[in-house]
Amino acid sequence: MQPFTYIAIYFIVWWICLFVTLPFGVKGQHEDGPVTDGTEPGAPINPLMWQKVVATTFIAAVVTALIFWGLSNPTLQAYWNR
Repeated sequence: MQPFTYIAIYFIVWWICLFVTLPFGVKGQHEDGPVTDGTEPGAPINPLMWQKVVATTFIAAVVTALIFWGLSNPTLQAYWNR
């Protein structure tokens, strides 16, 4: 595979993992007390985005490695090509 293919697959996996990690540890304004006027009550107080970006990067690297391992594994290739 071309290097761009690896980057593109990692990019797609990274975005999917980001959407999976976004809801973890988030409290809405309505859960923590007073709601700021003019904002959505479910808006997060402290979304912890840097922690989620780091976690997403690590998780996406592991998932991408597993995908490439699965694609290059001769046993799995023989099973898929039956």
